[in-house]
Amino acid sequence: MANLKTGFARIDITPPLGTTLAGYFNVRHADGILDPLYATAVAFDDGQKRIVVMSLDLIGFNMKMMDDVRPRVAKAAETATEAVFIACTHTHLGPCTANAGGSRENDEYIEYLTRKLCDTAYLAVADLAPTEMSYTRGKVEDVAFIRRYRMKDGTGRTNPGRLNPDILHPIGEPDENSSLLILKREGKPEIGIVNFQVHPDVIGGTKISADYPKFVRDTYEALIPNSRCMYINGAQGDTNHIDVRLGADQCRHGYERSRYMGRRIAMSVLERYELATPLADGAVNFGEKYITTLFNKGLPEEIPMALEIYKVYTEQGNDAAKEFISKFETVGGMKITAVLAKACRIARLMDAPDEKVLRLTAVSVGDVALAGFPGEPFTDIGRQVKENSKFELTLTACCANGYEGYYPMQSAYDEGGYEASTARYVAGTAEKIIENSTELVNSL
Repeated sequence: MANLKTGFARIDITPPLGTTLAGYFNVRHADGILDPLYATAVAFDDGQKRIVVMSLDLIGFNMKMMDDVRPRVAKAAETATEAVFIACTHTHLGPCTANAGGSRENDEYIEYLTRKLCDTAYLAVADLAPTEMSYTRGKVEDVAFIRRYRMKDGTGRTNPGRLNPDILHPIGEPDENSSLLILKREGKPEIGIVNFQVHPDVIGGTKISADYPKFVRDTYEALIPNSRCMYINGAQGDTNHIDVRLGADQCRHGYERSRYMGRRIAMSVLERYELATPLADGAVNFGEKYITTLFNKGLPEEIPMALEIYKVYTEQGNDAAKEFISKFETVGGMKITAVLAKACRIARLMDAPDEKVLRLTAVSVGDVALAGFPGEPFTDIGRQVKENSKFELTLTACCANGYEGYYPMQSAYDEGGYEASTARYVAGTAEKIIENSTELVNSL
């Protein structure tokens, strides 16, 4: 066996019923549990440096929260704060742990969760065992779809609906590539880290669930004896599970669809499991890079109406705000949500400073790298960072060490849609992330 050691731990982090759920503009409270939420940790130690990679069944943490959480996790793992890499799968059926969808954080749960994350990191380190690495790749077709479409009137729309005759074509291509890092350990269960990219908002409703990542893990562990699986969600900001070419009666929905997706993703890498390529042992490294961008504030002529909409939303709720919008905007569906999102963004940034500092993170082990983005990057961000990486295998993670919203490509700001309407940062931020994340990864 090599000098590298790895350890695994998984702890239940399911919140109590009644918890405010994250991800939408309307307030939802958990009234049931479809499946538990977990924090999963993998520790890597080369005898000189140690990193802890965590994947949480949560929507995300903002950077301020991460600044509080990571040092405590680092202390539990006996490593540097910068060596703690915490990514969230971005499930929409978990507690509100970030300013996503307009809900506020549950401070009591956050403290409970932080203690659980420390426990998970500690247990992963306690589980360290000599390890040999290998990897394989797969392809998953018709599971992830670009959710932004060019319409016949020339506009761009997010989620325009199934079989909509006004759709011309999707704006972009999904990244259908999957990856698997295999960690075979001496005397301990094998670890598999699966990486793919699609929005985990498949099930809907008000019952707690990890969504399709649960089924990735379950499928892997059912088919590989004595194994443990971590799922890391990649650059998924402009994707979802909806094939607009099919009617509602032509496809799976809800929990059934989630199960189908998870199994497909897992099988895409497992079908080449026996042909996995060995990876040489190598050093453990980690790094961070900070970039400065500008807040996407409203234009002077947009502010009065945005404040009116926001006032209705905060005082009367989502439905009242949409009814108010409909009085002067002939829109519906996701398009009216985009109008509301834009108003909320403008109102919330009224007193914000002009600049924002974003944190990019990356870790590496031998010829494997993991790049993290603090929010929801468009597919092309992850695709380009992987293509430009010097490493044999590069994985990407959304909502990593922070959640600061969407990062649309520059062209999306002119094309329109929900993502650009709600984006907190100006056009060009995504391109800056690609450049600097690539530099960070290649510096390890």
